[in-house]
Amino acid sequence: MDYRKTAQEILNLVGGSKNIVSAAHCATRLRLVIADNEKADKTSIENVDGVKGVFEASGQLQIILGTGTVNKVYDEFIQLGGITASSKAEAKEAAAQKQNVFMRAIKLLGDVFVPIIPAIVASGFLMGIMNTLNFMISNGYLNIGTSSSIYVFADLFSNTAYSFLQILIGFSAAKAFGANPYLGAVIGMIMIHPSLQNAYTVAEQGVQATQSVFFGLYNIDMVGYQGHVIPVVIAAWLLSVIEKKLHKIVPEVLDLFVTPLVSVFVTGYLTLAAVGPVFVWAENAVLSAIQWLLTLPLGLGSLVMGALYAPTVVTGIHQMYTAIDIGQLAQYGVTYWLPLASAANVAQGAAALAVALKSKDKKIKSLALPSSLSAFMGITEPAIFGVNLRFFKPFIAGCIGGGFGALYASIVQLGASGTGVTGIFGILLCLNQPLQYVIEMVIAVGVAFVISFILYKDEKPAAQETAAAPAAPQNNAEEIATQNTPCEETLVSPAKGKIIPLSDVSDDTFAAEILGSTIAIEPENGAILAPCDAQVANIYDTGHAVCLITPAGGELLIHIGIDTVQMNGAGFTKKVKDGDQVHAGDVLIEADLDAIRSAGHPTTTMLILTNAEDFASVEKAEPGQITPTDSIMKYKKD
Repeated sequence: MDYRKTAQEILNLVGGSKNIVSAAHCATRLRLVIADNEKADKTSIENVDGVKGVFEASGQLQIILGTGTVNKVYDEFIQLGGITASSKAEAKEAAAQKQNVFMRAIKLLGDVFVPIIPAIVASGFLMGIMNTLNFMISNGYLNIGTSSSIYVFADLFSNTAYSFLQILIGFSAAKAFGANPYLGAVIGMIMIHPSLQNAYTVAEQGVQATQSVFFGLYNIDMVGYQGHVIPVVIAAWLLSVIEKKLHKIVPEVLDLFVTPLVSVFVTGYLTLAAVGPVFVWAENAVLSAIQWLLTLPLGLGSLVMGALYAPTVVTGIHQMYTAIDIGQLAQYGVTYWLPLASAANVAQGAAALAVALKSKDKKIKSLALPSSLSAFMGITEPAIFGVNLRFFKPFIAGCIGGGFGALYASIVQLGASGTGVTGIFGILLCLNQPLQYVIEMVIAVGVAFVISFILYKDEKPAAQETAAAPAAPQNNAEEIATQNTPCEETLVSPAKGKIIPLSDVSDDTFAAEILGSTIAIEPENGAILAPCDAQVANIYDTGHAVCLITPAGGELLIHIGIDTVQMNGAGFTKKVKDGDQVHAGDVLIEADLDAIRSAGHPTTTMLILTNAEDFASVEKAEPGQITPTDSIMKYKKD
């Protein structure tokens, strides 16, 4: 293969060096950030010698070349184009900057909320169950004891994540902005400090205390920020700006205590004195507009608000909607707002369910399914922040479904006799019109599910960093292959665990065996072993993969986990180095499987024969349990 010719053709087909913002490579892919995507001929690039696939995702044009090849093509590429080499991190940052402000904001929300989804899901499920039980008991529909430890503790646990949500958000947002996450947690604590009046009591008790700020310039209400989201995120951003600035100007000897002290104090003061009050003002303005919209004829106001309900969840404004419920209950004996909220909630759940059923990505499925169930029970944050808003189109589908469900509820004048329970169990508040409530739910769910299922598509597999370390130089393989090479070779498993079908692998590049004949293993422990006697051609700097050359001339790639290159070596301990001779069963890498899972990556480990075309036949073991002594692959020459 002529690497320079391949590099030149790719350079020409992407529009020349002037059209390249950034160029980097991973173990198998050339990763380019293109200034004008219209100038890149992706179809023609796929036909270039050595190119195994082309994908565009996350602002990058990713060209699959395979282990070893990508290094050589990349070196020629940057020389021919006079391009400054970039790291993968720099390329990723360039790609992110290329996206518009709105998409960067959406990504930021995902970075803030996705890590706390498990806590919200757990609390959300329990909250829905306990709200329903409490309602049924208080209204005589159910007669069970409420003094047992199980019931008391469950009721205590159910709202914990939401009671202290600002702390979770403060920690996660600070981390996303590059600030000290523990200082971010402190800011969250300040915003719900017991010395501040609980925001949920203001509707009944009114504001109990005020405080002058900015040397008496004006007064603020001494009220906490329970239920609010955006003020905490803004506060974390302020914290990051102040902290980073202080790290630059404060002498190192004083930095440890001066920077945290000043960062927290200044951020906390500005948040309570300015950020919070501004948000409350905006919140009240929105609520006034909502009351006006609900009076529009033919249900048009409900249609609009049913569609806009989910976006208000993003801002946290929805936490104030109880005031609308209480006002309507006092005036009409029922609240027409709760059915609207229920339609919006289940619609977001249906949109997330469509993603769960349509996606082939196990990671997305494992997040979308429980998030959708939580939304059906009235807790939508997991579905909105973890799934729908992340992919955006499902979010829009949920908004449309919520709008149509709310429109029907308005036309039939569906009202609820109380507040506090939405979603599926909201029917208990609409027992005077149960059929109308069910129809509303069916409309909202049906519309949102269908639209989301039609619009949603998995991202191209290039969004993930798939293959592993560069292969050995070609002369190494040739040198080994000429020294009494056997005609056939048997490989044992590189790990104890279970062989799984390739269809169950969440990375399509591996699943489609683009890089070679592949066996996927779910390991039971982190010891990754040599599958035969071999020479270590290359072991990746991050330790997540290793390439071997076998006596029969087989070029093997062992890749631990999916997308684990992003861990930058954390969780991987290399036990060998380039050029080492190893024997079957020798430990190559020790991987911390818990660390991989905690980082959000599957631990699926791939054994790939990257030059399978050099052999007349390749036999692979069937899925099932395996040990390091079991044969899993056999290949032979003519």
